[in-house]
Amino acid sequence: MVNSDYLKNLNEAQKEAVTHLNGPLLIVAGAGSGKTRVLTSRIAHIIAEKKAYPNQILAVTFTNKAAKEMQNRVINILGPTASGLSWLGTFHSICAKLLRKHASAVNLNSNFTIIDTDDQLRLIKNICKAENIDVKQLAPRYILSIIDKWKNKGHYPDEVKINYKDIYEKTILPVYKIYQKKLVDLNTCDFGDLILHTVKILEKNLDIREIYSKNFKYILVDEYQDTNYIQSRWLNLLAQKYKNLCCVGDDDQSIYSWRGAEIKNFLEFDQTYENTKIIRLEQNYRSTQNILSVASNLIANNQNRLGKTLKASIDEGDLIKLNCYKNGKDEAIGISDEIERKKKQTSLNDMAILVRAIFQTREFEERFLKIGLPYRIIGGTKFYERAEIKDCVAYLRLVYQDKDDLAFERIINNPKRSIGDSSLKLIHEFAKENSSSLEFSARKMVEKNLIKPKTKLGLTLFLDSLLKWRKDFKVKKNNHVKLLQIILDESGYSAMLKNKKDLDNENRLENIKELLSAMKEFDNLESFLEHVSLATSIDQDWDGQKVNMMTMHAAKGLEFNTVFLPGWEEGLFPHQKSIEEKGQKGLEEERRLAYVGITRAKRNALISFSMNRFYQGDWIDSMASRFIDELPEDYLEKNSFFDEDQVDLDEFEFNQDFDTDNNDKVRSPGWIRYQKRIK
Repeated sequence: MVNSDYLKNLNEAQKEAVTHLNGPLLIVAGAGSGKTRVLTSRIAHIIAEKKAYPNQILAVTFTNKAAKEMQNRVINILGPTASGLSWLGTFHSICAKLLRKHASAVNLNSNFTIIDTDDQLRLIKNICKAENIDVKQLAPRYILSIIDKWKNKGHYPDEVKINYKDIYEKTILPVYKIYQKKLVDLNTCDFGDLILHTVKILEKNLDIREIYSKNFKYILVDEYQDTNYIQSRWLNLLAQKYKNLCCVGDDDQSIYSWRGAEIKNFLEFDQTYENTKIIRLEQNYRSTQNILSVASNLIANNQNRLGKTLKASIDEGDLIKLNCYKNGKDEAIGISDEIERKKKQTSLNDMAILVRAIFQTREFEERFLKIGLPYRIIGGTKFYERAEIKDCVAYLRLVYQDKDDLAFERIINNPKRSIGDSSLKLIHEFAKENSSSLEFSARKMVEKNLIKPKTKLGLTLFLDSLLKWRKDFKVKKNNHVKLLQIILDESGYSAMLKNKKDLDNENRLENIKELLSAMKEFDNLESFLEHVSLATSIDQDWDGQKVNMMTMHAAKGLEFNTVFLPGWEEGLFPHQKSIEEKGQKGLEEERRLAYVGITRAKRNALISFSMNRFYQGDWIDSMASRFIDELPEDYLEKNSFFDEDQVDLDEFEFNQDFDTDNNDKVRSPGWIRYQKRIK
């Protein structure tokens, strides 16, 4: 029994989107405009109007969570009828269902398995070993990313055209050929294959394509701006018969080009499908008008967009706060103070700090740990729990204390020194028999020739390095920051990250540089290691009230009462790499990311930047982000640093660094300029 009330609570634009059932439809759904309600109501309306049976409707989402939410909402409207919606799910789940019916068309059996990332990596590693490809230079994870890119473009190995500007693709293509053959031999496929195989089946088998294009009278797609080429191709093949393709999304929230998403699928939809109806959902049910006005004015600077004007359903609300700080530490203090004030009126769970890059959380984590403010990291790991940070700390711990077996175990073969698990097991057994530390045992085993020659060489170099680093630290009196720089260089750890073609290594390097910045806040190695121990002893407990920290990418689809947006500085946001690699397209995507960040806020948005930042181990003079110049003045409340009558420029530059109580600390550029002037 269909609940007939599903149309009553819709605004006019939503109602039009639900009831327009003939031909292609593009719904431009602004942030917080109720797109899920529209999608579910549209499904109900199709069935209520007897335009199609439930099994003739294809509804596609990107995540299982979104699919589940849509399913539950449809059940609330349709009741038991919703059980007939057998084609509601994610791209991958629906393609897997289709592929099992027609597996033989791509030389698979219907009982094929689907391998996960770990299995994929293992298979790639085996292929690299057999083909003598150095995984230290070309990481299996990177190889997989290129293969995935080719699959997203719709290419089997024999269809790939190598980009000769990329020195790695020539090496990766033969790996792709072997990898794909092995998948078929094993009667398995990866997630990329689920869509690629299905598309190839539909392209090459007219009879199969006709079956499904005739069956699916209506097709609905959520978050269409995030689709890649192969997903869009799949939808177009299935929509050939009726062309009742309804795509919902927001071009202003297209922020995943690095994952293969192509915004042109959205922008050129009406060129692909003649007589496309475009409906804009502009009524926002999440944010205040002031927040929407700021976000709208900012995103209006993008040229490649369809355009819309968001209107709030609630009051104007508070002005957006724009705060300028002397340095990054002051920014963290200022935001923590604001949180302390706000937590009296609202839950910590309803507050979020959204950063451009994950290394930026460190400054806030340090501050929150100091004042006892609970927090959680969403979509990532706490700073001192990140693998590369734990590796660095392990090196420092072992240099400081030679009996630290846990540290020894972690770094003995990191980077690779031909010291495998069997060799480490022997060292453990020797240590147990002689009641000695692992390092002492390793030295004795080298002396007594109890280690295989290849392993002995790597182990000897490592043990000699430890002695040299201790001398650097204790005799040469190198400070703890310099010590870590020496260790990273001489151990080969930095070279491992810099030389290895791996997608995540850039973030790892940024995190290590941020660690060097953090270490300069401590007088000595002992106090730093003690700080790390205390920081890592606090478990990531998800229960209770906690401030949320995450990247803006991870915040997509979420909402919070209060949102803090720190670090709006040139080079950091917009990110320099994005502009260098993609030019104007990169800048526009960065601006869309800013738009996403602002529109996560329901009641309060606070944007901030600092004039001096201790970034990647060095002081830099920061410049406010160009995005700040694009914010409309009428909707902003600025802090006192913008008032030239209150603070002159020289005083503003007088930045007293990390600890004003200790004159021995490193000073900022502002402090240095001030000192030169008064001498």
